[in-house]
Amino acid sequence: MQMPGEQAVSVNVDRWRAGLPSDAWPDNLPAGGEIWRRDVFAVADAYRAGSASARQLLTAVLVWGYGPIGYGPWRTTKSLDADPDGKRLAYALEELTAAAPDEASLRTAYQRFRDPNHARLPWLGPGLFTKVLYFVGYRRGVCGVQPLILDRVVASHLPADAGVLRPNGWSSEEWLAYLRWAAEQAQVRDIEPDAVEMAVAGDG
Repeated sequence: MQMPGEQAVSVNVDRWRAGLPSDAWPDNLPAGGEIWRRDVFAVADAYRAGSASARQLLTAVLVWGYGPIGYGPWRTTKSLDADPDGKRLAYALEELTAAAPDEASLRTAYQRFRDPNHARLPWLGPGLFTKVLYFVGYRRGVCGVQPLILDRVVASHLPADAGVLRPNGWSSEEWLAYLRWAAEQAQVRDIEPDAVEMAVAGDG
């Protein structure tokens, strides 16, 4: 499903594929280079079903996240090379792959991505790994707190009562405070929490 007001991310697929390990490219990303959220969600669904690898999931998210930025393939390769079997990613995401994750599961996943002993990867800070958490953990039509993207664009437009205290490097508690705020906004406005995120970022 295309989100109302969403803009596709345009990428040079040939350039991306040439710059990445061959095993990391998701089979079902569009070949034409127009990537929508629904395309990344499809890879996340395949990951949860066991038909896409953690590396393919990360690639899909980062292709969408970096878009046409020139250093995107290089940084993505650095992240992938640090987790050649995908075990660090899988460990971070293990609590998000079954039922709708609760706050405890979301906190654990966030903290694992920041911990060098668990799943921290080079060039994969909160602005990017919250994108991974969003695509794997979001459950459309489920009430309450949902994992959402928190990057510099979103953070710079959030009101003070969203609980995000810094422009970057957010703690898990700041992220969860933002998720609670977005859930409240979604309930009041009768929309999905990720529609709140898109509106904050200026995409919706």
